[in-house]
Amino acid sequence: MLSWERLRVLAAVAEHGSIAAAAAALHVTGPAVTQQIRKLEREARVALIEPDGRGVRLTAAGHIAAQAARGAARLVGQAERSLATMDGQVVGPLRIGALNSSFGPLLGPALRALTDEHPEVVPTARSGEAVDMVPLLFTRDLDLVIVESWSSLPVRVPPRIRLEPLTVHEIALAVSARHPLARHDTMTLAEVRDEVWTACRPGTDHHDAQLQAMRRHGIEPDIRYVVDDFLTQMTLVAEGLAVTLVPRPAVADSPGVRLLPVTPGLTRTIAMATREGPATPVVEALTARLREVAGLASP
Repeated sequence: MLSWERLRVLAAVAEHGSIAAAAAALHVTGPAVTQQIRKLEREARVALIEPDGRGVRLTAAGHIAAQAARGAARLVGQAERSLATMDGQVVGPLRIGALNSSFGPLLGPALRALTDEHPEVVPTARSGEAVDMVPLLFTRDLDLVIVESWSSLPVRVPPRIRLEPLTVHEIALAVSARHPLARHDTMTLAEVRDEVWTACRPGTDHHDAQLQAMRRHGIEPDIRYVVDDFLTQMTLVAEGLAVTLVPRPAVADSPGVRLLPVTPGLTRTIAMATREGPATPVVEALTARLREVAGLASP
């Protein structure tokens, strides 16, 4: 008998195009993916993948098995939704991915309201970047992901993922209150091309969007302080060691820091990403609470 879990791994390889990409989507290691496929081949008594340069490709039998796995996944998903919506009860596990800065002002209050109203919901949450978390919606390792999308670098989501904006934040230039620039009312990025910068680590949505915004103005920033935490960045800014671009609400009232509007303006949209199709009651309940916290009316 073919193992469903191993078929699910093969389907991930077919969907994402490589062992490494499938491993990232399934949140496991590459050798673990290879091992599962080898076991599936022994069960099927036929080769399912074959070498293709430095990667692999599915054999004819592999394509048949992957197609069957995708069909099985659809049936499992339908069964999960039907069972979850049979009596409309808001109960059970709720798996969430979110960017760090959304936990306090948005996700935390929404989860508190949700669990107060529905104590049998069991939420879990992990922080991360959209590029890593959104694929986990397909594998059902996550039910909802909160992402950010800068006007300088809009987030891209694959087909069959629904993206709903929750709130829009102004991006401001953070400088020390003692910095000569603090006397200005607004700033252009060209005026701060020679400053030392602090930024999140490369590969994060925030870092890449900030870098893209600056490069549009011909600026290659001198980033000397790589820090993911906004409050730590504000400490560096307050000491006059660096400047940075930050969403205004995330660092409001930081002592010793002046936030200046940027011309032309930059914004960051916070949005929730979910799978297309009917949502389970628990996901519907969370999205409703998130809209309430964000000050939006439910559709």
